[in-house]
Amino acid sequence: MTTSQQSLVRAAARNNAEWCAAMCRAHGVAGEFGGEAWAAAERAPLYYPDAVTLEPGAGPDALVARIDTGSPGASVKDSFADLDLTGAGFKVLFEAQWIHRPAGAAAPAGPPEPADLAWDVAGDPETLRAWARAWDGGAGNAGLFRDGLLADPETFVIVGRSGDGRVVAGAVAGRSEHVVGVSNVFGRDGGPEAAWPVVLHALGRLFPTLPVVGYESGDDLETAVRYGFEPVGPLRVWLHGG
Repeated sequence: MTTSQQSLVRAAARNNAEWCAAMCRAHGVAGEFGGEAWAAAERAPLYYPDAVTLEPGAGPDALVARIDTGSPGASVKDSFADLDLTGAGFKVLFEAQWIHRPAGAAAPAGPPEPADLAWDVAGDPETLRAWARAWDGGAGNAGLFRDGLLADPETFVIVGRSGDGRVVAGAVAGRSEHVVGVSNVFGRDGGPEAAWPVVLHALGRLFPTLPVVGYESGDDLETAVRYGFEPVGPLRVWLHGG
């Protein structure tokens, strides 16, 4: 990993930790930033880690001591893929790549942006609930996105609507000092391939001077690369027990 890539990974990891902290606050869970990692002493919401490393070489013992491993489901986002937590009872849940897209990057050649998709940012509970139902697709987890997110000044829930007003695409953007992070990218018809055009358009309008970061794996990583992102470094998510 080059010095530039490591700097981008640090920025992406910090941004992701800030988004995890915002999600935890919306659920009444407190987290704390330290020099090496952000961590929550209580269990984080579904799909969200209990800790995110912010620097390479984080001490595994001190990190694990900051989270609750006494109940099922504790997880750690190993932002630099350099930890070994097997001795503490963890196993690798999945691996992914941090991704980066420069500020002001031109839209890549590819499928045209759907002319009938309009976008806005969720600003009220009803819109947030409609977005969450579309994101969830009937899996039963739409309640994950709580109204408290609307009060977070650095969180932007991007809503893509079809011509008849239905929410059919979207993402969450989290603004940090030097980057904007994007996550939860979805398209009801066509998946991320259908969502990225409207999401990138919205990000360009909302944050024209900020590079975009996030992480993806598998087919979703390949799709992000087609839309102008580059992989900049690996990460792992570790799950306790199970």
